[in-house]
Amino acid sequence: MRQNRFMPDFGSQAQLRDLQLKGLQWTVNHAYNGSALYREKLSQANVRPESIRSLDDLRRLPFTTADDLRDGYPFPLVSVPLDRIVRIHASSGTTGNKKVLCYTQKDIDDWAHLFARCFEMAQLTREDRVQIAVGYGLWTAGAGFQLGCEKFGAMAIPVGPGNMEMQCRFLVDFQSTVVCCTASMGLLLAEEVNRRGLKERINLKKMIFGSERSSQAMRARMRELLAIEHMFDIPGMTELYGPGMGLDCVHHCGIHYWADYYILETIDPQTLQPTPEGEIGEMVVTSLRKEGVPLIRYRTRDLTRLLPGPCPCGSALPRHDRLLGRTDDMIIFRGVNIYPRHIDRIISGTQGLGCEFQIVLDRGKDGRDYMTVTVERDQNVEASQNETLSRNMGAQIKHSILVSAEVRVVDYGSLPRSEGKTKRVIDNRD
Repeated sequence: MRQNRFMPDFGSQAQLRDLQLKGLQWTVNHAYNGSALYREKLSQANVRPESIRSLDDLRRLPFTTADDLRDGYPFPLVSVPLDRIVRIHASSGTTGNKKVLCYTQKDIDDWAHLFARCFEMAQLTREDRVQIAVGYGLWTAGAGFQLGCEKFGAMAIPVGPGNMEMQCRFLVDFQSTVVCCTASMGLLLAEEVNRRGLKERINLKKMIFGSERSSQAMRARMRELLAIEHMFDIPGMTELYGPGMGLDCVHHCGIHYWADYYILETIDPQTLQPTPEGEIGEMVVTSLRKEGVPLIRYRTRDLTRLLPGPCPCGSALPRHDRLLGRTDDMIIFRGVNIYPRHIDRIISGTQGLGCEFQIVLDRGKDGRDYMTVTVERDQNVEASQNETLSRNMGAQIKHSILVSAEVRVVDYGSLPRSEGKTKRVIDNRD
């Protein structure tokens, strides 16, 4: 395979900044002249296309939010004539208007190129066989993975999610080397392969996870059950093409993101001011080449941090941390702001616990809030350890998060598995 077919050709940060400035100027001009809503928002911010003279002018631009997309349904923020739109995709939300995004043929071609770049970053070859176990339909997942796989030149096996019988059969029959899925489904598949005794009959080398974050405990369990070489995170969102907007390399020390196609900022979600490099903030993206629905300072609600310094792989592409949660995932419990990742981190660092957990919030008759954390015991640990594990984890929660919670330790496999995103928090307080 010829190397670096899809990687950018800039070699310095100065060259990248030049590319970004040209892309920012094009995007503002394109949106201003193509979308009445963008023109109104920019005019209210006293910004015209000729106002953008440096990357510092990015902060003069107004934010765009999910409400802008929902309120403009069915064709929000479209900046080209509709006869140039060749495809639509939509978010998988279940309430209110869906966020519909429109794509020109150039947008589709760019998306395929960027997704192929992900497979190249993961060091796949054209000999790889990629089992695509994500959803097909209005949302971008299956279409994006298949598009990128075919552009890259590997064999695509479009199974879709669920159907463990077929997933396992295809792993054996087609000798799939890569599986693309959510982390929850990856764990479900690993457990099923183990239950059926198929580990020695498959040829799986790598897994690529999208849609949800995975804990270190979950990854350790999958590595143990499948003996795979690498697990990669592939971020993305329908608003910005779809999945495939970055990938961690084989050193797994941050997500390389495609900064020649979009600018990534992190901001404090309360003050809306930039957060310093290395500090957690809300991810804000501005597209640089997107025709159908360009994004200008789009607030994603995802939490991450920009990572300083070069990566050991030597790539000039910048990095951000794995997605650490969402601003709307935050739990306010007895006045303390808690994210599921806080519980996740405690579980990952506690020997004897598995990787699956669920948080339930209730309001008692006394008017106080109560938290119950149910977590699975590791498969190789006896039930006689439940009380000790529960007591230790409760103490860790009190020490680390400064709240009290009832901890229930249950048998391995007791909590529901999901073929998509696992629901971690059940809030009964309303």
